[in-house]
Amino acid sequence: MKGESEHETHVPAEGADEDAVWKALADPSRRHMLDLLRRRPHTTGELAEAFEFSRYAVMKHLKVLHEAGLILYERRGRERINRLNPLPIRRIYRRWIRPFEELASDRLLRLEQVVAQRAERGDSSGTGDSSDDTTDDEQGDTS
Repeated sequence: MKGESEHETHVPAEGADEDAVWKALADPSRRHMLDLLRRRPHTTGELAEAFEFSRYAVMKHLKVLHEAGLILYERRGRERINRLNPLPIRRIYRRWIRPFEELASDRLLRLEQVVAQRAERGDSSGTGDSSDDTTDDEQGDTS
């Protein structure tokens, strides 16, 4: 059927390599392309107009992004519509960013507890003097 061959969707290979995602994200031009695609899908021609380099160079960047699984594209006749695929970035977020966010949150909670303990004791100097930084438990209160 003629209609089917004019409208194809291309998805990357299953489970794109995480290293390929990092490599794709390492280039500022590719990150800019992803920023554009985050707003809305673009044809390859529209993306080429947004950059000062050749359409061929844009296509090479799109190939890297596609192989990393960061974009999906659909052919409609002679046009290629490129779309952002956020899943690989989400996987990186879960693997590399979320654990560090949790670590920072835990530290903030501990800081909040120390500030509350000092407020209860009436210690509002906040001078950072190390002699005042220990709690009664840390001083080994033997009374």
